[in-house]
Amino acid sequence: MSIAIRAAVPADSALIFALVCELADYENLQAEVDATPEEISAALFAKEPQVLCDIAEWNGEAAGFSVWFKNFSTFRGRHGIYLEDLFVRPEFRGKGIGKALMSRLAQRCVDEKLARFEWAVLDWNAPSIAFYKSIGAQVMDQWKICRLTGKALHDFAGIGTSS
Repeated sequence: MSIAIRAAVPADSALIFALVCELADYENLQAEVDATPEEISAALFAKEPQVLCDIAEWNGEAAGFSVWFKNFSTFRGRHGIYLEDLFVRPEFRGKGIGKALMSRLAQRCVDEKLARFEWAVLDWNAPSIAFYKSIGAQVMDQWKICRLTGKALHDFAGIGTSS
């Protein structure tokens, strides 16, 4: 039994979209998914992509993925990695696949001398929180994620362009 982590390739586009949908199901966020497989593919496999994806395989079978991008810390003066999504299919959990995906990104941070590796976790996701703590992650309860999207985003964007 073996884990392999590899960079996603364009032929993985349908798989990646399927994993995104499975993640949304797990997080009870199906209504949030309005991306198309074509949009995901265009973002990941652009000439100069701003977001990247790793695929985890268990004995050659797609088991999970991570989607990530570089962020920047003005305090540290260097880039870091922000993990947007991490998902391991239920039938492959408990085999170290999530840890392998995370370790690959941590190793990239070390190799590239990046400042930090960050991500968010839903407050109800106790198994993931416990896993993240077990690998030494600090859960930063004092930070809250803020988001503008949809109508609120458009409404606010219009404020700056009014005369």
